[in-house]
Amino acid sequence: MFWETINLEIMITQKDKFMTFDLGLASALATLGYELWEVDKTNPRKAQFVFNWDKDIDKTVNDYWNNNLLVNARSIVDNQKMIKNRLYSL
Repeated sequence: MFWETINLEIMITQKDKFMTFDLGLASALATLGYELWEVDKTNPRKAQFVFNWDKDIDKTVNDYWNNNLLVNARSIVDNQKMIKNRLYSL
């Protein structure tokens, strides 16, 4: 029973999050104002970027992969630096 409760809490938490391993996508989402909730480094080979989910994030991600997303070039580079700082400082 105890483990079922923990697993349910993890599922609820993950349902409210959007996760990606892609630094470019993470930088674009941060540039568009999505909150970077966590940089998960439990896997020693790669980090996972965790964002708070909202109703528009799926469309934004599709626009990114379809090359239809417009963002300010300098802002995306600044956000990529911010994410890298979080990645390497934790």
